[in-house]
Amino acid sequence: MKKNISYLLLVLALLLAPQMTQGQQSAQWAGLQSDLNLFWCNDMGRNGYYDQRPIASVMGEMAEAIGPEAIIAAGDVHHFNGVASVNDPLWTTNFELIYSHPELMESWYPILGNHEYRGNTQAVLDYAHVSRRWVMPGRYYTRVFSGDSCTVRVVFIDTTPLIDKYRNDSTDYPDACRQSREDQLKWIDGVLRNAREDWIICIGHHPIYACTTKSDTERTDMQRYLLPVLQRYHNVAVYGCGHIHNFQHIRMPKDGIDYWVNSAASLSRKVKPTTGTQWCDDASGFTVIAAGKHRLALHAIDKDGRVIHSIVRTK
Repeated sequence: MKKNISYLLLVLALLLAPQMTQGQQSAQWAGLQSDLNLFWCNDMGRNGYYDQRPIASVMGEMAEAIGPEAIIAAGDVHHFNGVASVNDPLWTTNFELIYSHPELMESWYPILGNHEYRGNTQAVLDYAHVSRRWVMPGRYYTRVFSGDSCTVRVVFIDTTPLIDKYRNDSTDYPDACRQSREDQLKWIDGVLRNAREDWIICIGHHPIYACTTKSDTERTDMQRYLLPVLQRYHNVAVYGCGHIHNFQHIRMPKDGIDYWVNSAASLSRKVKPTTGTQWCDDASGFTVIAAGKHRLALHAIDKDGRVIHSIVRTK
């Protein structure tokens, strides 16, 4: 209990802290560190414009203090029409030259967003043969990350083919209807049924719950097809996504899952509360995942490196 109180006091101090020197900020960032640490960004691909380059810089500086094991890239790495091939210049201008800090040379674990589906989706997978740090064994896959005292299973979900809006638009999203929704849902069910890690986090590009001006059918399809699978074994701690370009933390009645919308790491959009909203903010930024045996924390980081909200789950 004392450890949890001390940790919450640290997070509160970060939320209320005035402008700090670089040394002070680095020390407070280090205070977020847990046994296992991951960074998570999405909706980045703007050729360095808007807030993409400053956020990438903060990610690198924070990585010096925290030492993430890996970085999750939850879709829309490339706006607006994906990439044409593994040699597309967007790989350089959206990714390689932007996330160039030495501490960001860890493995990146990506998923496809709707914008990737407007281009050559196979090229996104094949880029793993070009870049050492681009680790993408499939359109959907799972990875267990291990610390000294805990394990975290991340289930990477390919959400675009789960949604009828994209499946029915073979002109703009030609590859979506070619993917088997049923096969992916069966695979997710099998992974969750057999998962025994300390924490299970599922990440897809599209939200299940969120405040958004995007089509309601995106979320109703996610609730219809994916949500029952995530709830079936009562072991998913967090479902996280991007797509909406703002931060949102949602909890629904009689549902043990925290729903976390990670903001764009480039261009953000306005947001307001909706059903189940615990917190929301239109800041751009990224998320730090910090896990221990008995505590899982998600920290929303804005473009200035400030913690603006945290989820802390304990068991």
